[in-house]
Amino acid sequence: QLQLVESGGGLVQPGGSLRLSCAASGFTFNYYAIGWFRQAPGKEREGVSCISNSGGTTNYGDSVKGRFTISRDTAKKTVYLQMNSLKPEDTAVYYCAVQLRTGWCGLKSEEYQRWGQGTQVTVSS
Repeated sequence: QLQLVESGGGLVQPGGSLRLSCAASGFTFNYYAIGWFRQAPGKEREGVSCISNSGGTTNYGDSVKGRFTISRDTAKKTVYLQMNSLKPEDTAVYYCAVQLRTGWCGLKSEEYQRWGQGTQVTVSS
């Protein structure tokens, strides 16, 4: 019933942009924080960004600050991740996840209970 579906990934050149979407269903969307995580080959899962239930608080990993922007649309039950100035090191599978315990957000994967299937982002010339 609870479902998160990521979309918007693809192949982009360095310096380009992508906008990822995380469409939610099966729960009261505005009660919960949503996070974006990524996992690249040879690396552990990394917290990219998160947004609180109200959208009033956002957090970003150091590697993406100033380049990525997270937002949420309550009416559409969708969280977005706008990715600009993409670098090859941004290449990864990107996942969204919901934190069911509180409306606050953090960047630790263990704080999140339900995950989407992931969408591949590849940054290459």
